[in-house]
Amino acid sequence: FFSPANKMAMSIIRQCASPRTLAVARMSLCGTQTRTVRTLSSDAAVDAKPDLVSVTVDGIPVQVPPGTTIIQAAEEAGVTIPRFCYHDRLSIAGNCRMCLVEVEGIGKPQASCAVPVMPNMKVLTNSEKSKTAREGVLEFMLVNHPLDCPICDQGGECDLQDQAMVYGNDRSRFTDTLHAGKRAVEDKNIGPLVKTIMTRCIHCTRCVRFGSEVAGVDDLGTTGRGNDLQIGTYIEKMFNSELSGNIIDLCPVGALTSKPGAFQARSWELRKTESIDVLDAVGSNVVVGTRGGEVMRIIPRVNEDVNEEWLTDKARFSYDGLKHQRLTTPYVKDNNGKLVAVSWEDALDFIASNMVKKQGKDMVGIVGSLADAEASAALKDLLHSFDSEALYTETPFTQAGGGTGIRSNYLLNSSINGVEEADAVLLIGTNPRFEAPLLNTRIRKSFVHNDLEVGVIGTPVDLTYQYHHLGDSPSSIAKAASGSGEFAKLLKTGKNNVIILGSDMLARSDGDAIFAAARKLASETGAKLSVLQQSAGQVGALDIGYKAGIPEGTKAGFVYLLGADNVPASVTKDAFVVYQGHHGDAGAHSADVILPGAAYTEKDATYVNTEGRAQTTSRAVTPPGLAREDWKIIRALSEVLGSPLPYDNMSQMRDRLTQLAPSLTRYGALESANFTAVADKLLASVDKKVSSAPLDVSKKALKDYYVTDVITRSSPTMAQCVKAAANPIPDKV
Repeated sequence: FFSPANKMAMSIIRQCASPRTLAVARMSLCGTQTRTVRTLSSDAAVDAKPDLVSVTVDGIPVQVPPGTTIIQAAEEAGVTIPRFCYHDRLSIAGNCRMCLVEVEGIGKPQASCAVPVMPNMKVLTNSEKSKTAREGVLEFMLVNHPLDCPICDQGGECDLQDQAMVYGNDRSRFTDTLHAGKRAVEDKNIGPLVKTIMTRCIHCTRCVRFGSEVAGVDDLGTTGRGNDLQIGTYIEKMFNSELSGNIIDLCPVGALTSKPGAFQARSWELRKTESIDVLDAVGSNVVVGTRGGEVMRIIPRVNEDVNEEWLTDKARFSYDGLKHQRLTTPYVKDNNGKLVAVSWEDALDFIASNMVKKQGKDMVGIVGSLADAEASAALKDLLHSFDSEALYTETPFTQAGGGTGIRSNYLLNSSINGVEEADAVLLIGTNPRFEAPLLNTRIRKSFVHNDLEVGVIGTPVDLTYQYHHLGDSPSSIAKAASGSGEFAKLLKTGKNNVIILGSDMLARSDGDAIFAAARKLASETGAKLSVLQQSAGQVGALDIGYKAGIPEGTKAGFVYLLGADNVPASVTKDAFVVYQGHHGDAGAHSADVILPGAAYTEKDATYVNTEGRAQTTSRAVTPPGLAREDWKIIRALSEVLGSPLPYDNMSQMRDRLTQLAPSLTRYGALESANFTAVADKLLASVDKKVSSAPLDVSKKALKDYYVTDVITRSSPTMAQCVKAAANPIPDKV
């Protein structure tokens, strides 16, 4: 993750990688608020504003808001103070004492992470007193720390290693006079994802605070006192969180490491490629670590607008699914109905010979949940050359109120980070904890720090925060703002309310009526109606012009499945079926021809997340065997058909995306979609009769979270997680 040549404290490097400038910094003690800070040059004579406090750090004057801690003020002055327990997204613990600094006028060194600045305070971070204090802290830590560095998976990116080299003494005074050996602690089994070697633990409690504050799971805690203090789950149990892997990144030593990746590779051996995750619709930014053409680990990359610096367990640990059940060569079904391996030339010739026999009205193209925008655009152009307009996604969506023709109908219009500014959030038929965990952390963050009120219409589930349950029937939507309860009043009076509608609800038979009811509620309360998608490829395909969902009764003579596995058997029953994808899943079983494509770690591809933000994956490894990038396969097929598509390279392909939808190539930008008034007028004619069936969600528990797509279904690690989560020890015993 970090270069071994430049290893300072992990949290400091995170801050350096953050897009925040020196003019904006996180200043509350819990690291959740942003306040303005102004840094002064040493010779500048600028009068401090009344609401700012003047402080000098190592001779550098700086002005910060009241309540700012010394360590935060030092960061604004460009001064690095070492730390183990402090983290700018967690509450302050003050456990490690590594951040001790000298303050003029105070006899004892002060813990800079916990002491707020005072007017005209002078801080010395490199004085002899500060250096001696740090040496003493490190000496005590190393007294009981095992000499595991040669076999520790944290080696090369360990904060204790780095800080011992920079701030520690050159010799130890530890003598085992009683011949009792160093302190040893029994390892804890907290599930199949996180490996514990608790003898290495330095009791910084980052993992405990993350579980309690960010993940909302109070499974980890401390027992005992003094030298007998231990961190664990008290009763041996799985750490029941979909975000458990983040404690590996937070741990400053090797006490918590990746269990699936144990002893597989050293950090400096890995080639690092910046990319994005596509296993949900959030589009988390990641760094893919590879060695020898194989993905060895995936870790988060900071993006304050999307995933901050967290990552879901599915995105982090399911990479072993990229090695199993892969399609590595083209297959064609012979006269006996058996699939046989063939060359690319034979496979494409076979497809072309069948396509030319069909008419456009008999052709259907269906894209799956992991299809990238380039491949979807190429398939659209290919079938359009045959005058076919039957282009569908495998995920249904309502056609009411303009349907997918109006972009605001299918986007998370509030934006992911915009949820933090909401006064109230109403969740309708969705469980964001397992559908979009990193959106759920934003809601929880606002619930904890901003007193956000949350309402739920649908199946009661554990969201890790308290909420008002308003019922589970579709009729509860219309009554949400008409009640006399606290949440109903807030919906009426709140200036920035958000309604989040689960995409599964729009696949119901009364999906049009549910959408109309939610849209009406949003209009009455002035709230933003947002739809939470679950598929990484859905928004991009809809932007390109695909229709959502396969119409009932669709029949075809030729079907092209682009990674689509949830297709009704009636569609493919009497058709010639081409399946293009990277795993041999359900869609491949009905295929007459199978074409091996590339997974998201093996191609440069465009994906649009649920809020409408276009991002790109980057090629970290080459596709296995004869597999090729998806859009290139379709381009090669058009060549064999004698009507080559008008793009030969990625630059031309991206130009074509821009023609189809300019937002597809404005990478990283978030464009608002504001045709809600048009949608309201179109919804006036919709049959608003909803059924009595409750608004149920498909992912109710942790065991439902891990396996949702072809990659996770092929992952042995995810299979272990399902087994471990199926029979967990309950939180309350």
